[in-house]
Amino acid sequence: MLLLVLAAAVLVPLVHGRWGGGVWPDALTADLSGPLGSVTDWIVSNRDSHPLFLYFFGHISNAVVLSVRGVYLVLLALGWAGVTVLAAAVAWRVAGIRLALTAAASFLACGLLGMWVPTMQTLALMVVAVLASVVLGLLLGLAAGLSDRVFRILRPVLDTMQVLPAFAYLLPVVLVFGIGVPGAVLATVVYAAPPMARLTALGLRGADGGVMEAVTSLGATGRQRLLTARLPLARKELLLGLNQTIMMALSMAVIASVIGAGGLGDRVYQALSSVDVGAALAAGIPIVLLAVVLDRTTEAAGRRIGAEPTGPALLRGWRGWGLAALVTAAVALVGRLTDGRVWPDDATVAIAGPVNTAKDWMVDHLYTGVPVVGGTADLASHFTSGVLNPLRSGLTSLPWWSVLLVVAALAWTIGTWRTAATAVLAMAAIGVLGVWEPSMDTLSQVIAAVAVTLVLGFAIAIGAARSARLEKLLRPVLDVFQTMPQFVYLIPVVALFGVGRAPAAAAAVVYALPAVVRITTQGLRGVDPA
Repeated sequence: MLLLVLAAAVLVPLVHGRWGGGVWPDALTADLSGPLGSVTDWIVSNRDSHPLFLYFFGHISNAVVLSVRGVYLVLLALGWAGVTVLAAAVAWRVAGIRLALTAAASFLACGLLGMWVPTMQTLALMVVAVLASVVLGLLLGLAAGLSDRVFRILRPVLDTMQVLPAFAYLLPVVLVFGIGVPGAVLATVVYAAPPMARLTALGLRGADGGVMEAVTSLGATGRQRLLTARLPLARKELLLGLNQTIMMALSMAVIASVIGAGGLGDRVYQALSSVDVGAALAAGIPIVLLAVVLDRTTEAAGRRIGAEPTGPALLRGWRGWGLAALVTAAVALVGRLTDGRVWPDDATVAIAGPVNTAKDWMVDHLYTGVPVVGGTADLASHFTSGVLNPLRSGLTSLPWWSVLLVVAALAWTIGTWRTAATAVLAMAAIGVLGVWEPSMDTLSQVIAAVAVTLVLGFAIAIGAARSARLEKLLRPVLDVFQTMPQFVYLIPVVALFGVGRAPAAAAAVVYALPAVVRITTQGLRGVDPA
């Protein structure tokens, strides 16, 4: 920190004399549109002829298409009854009858909403994307968990993969793989693999030192230590990584539909293009139901690690799995013989009309004219004028070099000089790219949204940590907030708060609140009572 103070004392007068304004100077910007445009033109010109595309990316694309098609055909062959029974059987084997009933009800609800075929399309794509993400995440996590150097190299890469907005890498994926399933799957893998890699590395690096020392003293080789000690000790982290990878993959369903993923995401995207909130919700609910079932199943599998087996002895182990497979096959066969593989059209429920009516009522009665508070439009206006505008004015009026100094000081206080250097370089890159002022505008919205999220999240989490009943009631609500496609609740937010920065901050709060509540609640419950 002393070095930072000395450097500031020398550099601040010099920089202020040369560039005293608050705006990033044009002399320190670089136009990358030309080089990036040249790369784009080269890819477009050589995509159908260059060996790199024909014999590498082309084979990857074909493998993805065949994999997704194969999984989809299997799901169609099982039929709606077979898939429902399979989901219930897996949930029963992992967590018991209650989760089995939840899984069965969730898949039946997908059919009742008239979304069975899109649900199977999304499920097929998610199966392939999650498997690829898990394999990639495991390989990266193994390398990072066993090597400090690899860990330091991979950490900023994983940060970039996880923080970079999904739309930012959709274009490169489309340029290389084109519109369709391959691009959608690979974009999902880029987004969903980092949690698996991080948690795998965390589990391997956090292995019990005493156990590892004992295994080493017995003469185990490096491979034996990995297979018999490190990986078994990291099973909970691995399952948590699988859980988070599934959640991240499902959250990409709508965004991936922009480049031809199809399925539920495409239905949501089409509905929102015509501002049909009801139709979008009808397609968004199955995404939430899939996320809830998969979340509960993987979480239950994690809790069972190391626990004593329960249930009848004849249904434990492979016998139980064999019975589940037998029942699934029998139900699928009956459905095939009775031509009942496709969900019947006359067994659906239309919710689009009532949902749109409810949305219109909320807009008519809550937007303006509410006693005392005035309405959501007034709340948005006050929040913009009282919070967002002052924040934006303050950040944009600050000299750019003072922002870099503040970032360096905060980063050095929290971390090390390397952290400070990385943060300063990242902020400087924003200026060099010529987007300093829009970035300060975005930063003001992020700061406001984070502050509101933390206040609400801490308050809710304290109550949930003190009341098991409240936590149980909140859990499905948080699941909906975390897994419902952002575009689905963005339109009601815009309808209630208008167009502007306030609804953007409100949508960000809705999206980020579940993570704060969950992690804070878990941390408070984990405090040693002594």
